[in-house]
This record gives sequence, C-alpha cells and structure tokens, in this order.
Amino acid sequence: MKHRTRSLRAPAAALALACVPALSFAQTPAFDSPIVSAEWLQQHLNDPDLVVVHIAGNRREYNTGHIPGSRMWWSGALMPSNPDLTSELPPVATLDSIVESLGISDNSKVVLYTPQLGPTAGRGFMTFEYLGFGHRVAVLDGGFNGWKERGFAVSTDATPAPKKGKFTPKVHASTVVTGDFVNANLDKAGVKILDARTANFYNGEGGGQPRPGHIPSAGNVPFTTVVDEKGMLKSREAIVQLLADAGVKPGDRVVTYCHIGQQGSLLYLASRYAGYETSLYDGSFEDWSGRPELPLVGPVKK
Repeated sequence: MKHRTRSLRAPAAALALACVPALSFAQTPAFDSPIVSAEWLQQHLNDPDLVVVHIAGNRREYNTGHIPGSRMWWSGALMPSNPDLTSELPPVATLDSIVESLGISDNSKVVLYTPQLGPTAGRGFMTFEYLGFGHRVAVLDGGFNGWKERGFAVSTDATPAPKKGKFTPKVHASTVVTGDFVNANLDKAGVKILDARTANFYNGEGGGQPRPGHIPSAGNVPFTTVVDEKGMLKSREAIVQLLADAGVKPGDRVVTYCHIGQQGSLLYLASRYAGYETSLYDGSFEDWSGRPELPLVGPVKK
C-alpha cells in the first residue's frame, strides 16, 4: 500500500513579503508528502538510508515499546524551556548535535513518530523544516498507536547507538517568527494568523495566561480538529476547508500559534500538508499576552 501522496505545492499567488520561500518537496525529495502511512513504513523499515525516530517524553516510554530499530529523541531536548518562555526552539548548534547523534546525515530519510499523532510530532517536523531538511522528513500518520493497531512488530530491545551522522543545517529562518513579526502583519494581505487553541481559550474563557483572549485578526482552528477519530490526520481537502473557514485564502502565508507553541506545531504540520507556506510563532500566547503593549481581543483581566 502506498503512503498518502497529495502534493505539497503551495497555492499559486505571490506574497509581498520579504521572506524565504516555502520549502518544496520537489527539492530532491525523499517524500512527496509530510505524512507517511504505517503500511508504507512497514514496507520500507529496512531501507538503508531510512532513520526512524521515536520522540518520547521519557526513556520508560521508549523502553516499553517502540518500532524496531527506531532511535529515541527525548522531547525535553526537542523543545526546552528557558527563563523567559516555555518550550522554545533550541539553538541550531544544539539541534545539529542531536540530529547527528541520531545517525542522521544529509542523505538520510527521516520518519518521526510519537505515541499518537499530535503536537509533539508536529513540533519535530517543524524543527526539521527550520533546519532546511523538510523535504527529507515525514511524520507517521496515526503515530505508534496506529502502528500497533495494524499488528506491526513492536520491540522492547535497546537500539544500538548509531554511527554519528554528518548533517549540514541550512536554516530556513522564516519557519519561526516573533511577536514583533506577528504584530507587524496583523492585517496584512497575504498573511493569515491562526490560533490552534480550543475555543474557550480563544474566546478568553480558559484563563491560564496574563491576559485572556486572542491575537487580533487571528482565526481559530483548534488543533483537535485536524485529526480524525482514529488519530489520523484529516485529508488535505478537509484541512484546506478548515483553514478557509478560518479566513485563509489561496496563496496566504499561514502563521500558527497556541499557548506555548506546541498545539500550534500540529496546526503547522496540517497547514504544510495542505500546501501552504507556514510559520510558527514559537513564543505564542505566553509571549503575546505577557506583553501589555500588544493588542488583544477578549476579556482583559483587571
């Protein structure tokens, strides 16, 4: 069975933006989509240039069961916190070291997975796009749960430490944007900001931040809506419709955000799957709501 093969070419329209163009899966592609099926991975598991990465919350999760031969990337290293913000993108040198320690080189193909398809998987994909490797990385649809449901092999054996890879970061800086960028593009044609939080937080009813509400002009596409009841990413057509309902027009550059940049990472993956140039506001609402000079829609805590 083939993996899902919908095109990632962005909708045709020029953007009047000083930014790096979106990465194209036509650029020496290893994958024609950022999503692969469990069936595809099972058939290609022994490909010599394939590296399968289990992004795990802790070693116990990995040791309990993983796809045979997969290598563990601790999620705490993927998205560490700092004194100012929670779960931020690490420095390029740190990411380069981690990627090479996983045995990944410039000619590798990489499949990422997590227990279920969710924000952490999206975060991994976004990180590889930031490093300029997006056309050679994909995410396992349905995650490890989907793999097990299909009866494919599960291992509890330790995977031998791989030979260090030779990886060359080619940073795609516009993958991640700042609050200042978002503020400068609130109502700019060709840019659409999307809030991946659930509606109660979008409406300012959920609390949990210095100021409740949402960024002005932002549409709401809750991260839970891009995955179906089986834990699979919805079809490209369904995601395009979700984005359109939130105000995304053909050719728009999408900017996603959430509480701290995690739920927004899953929406980032979905938007890229749908074919849009996409950026993540990594500081997200934690940054925005903590800066009183920035505008806000919604109830303001007195």
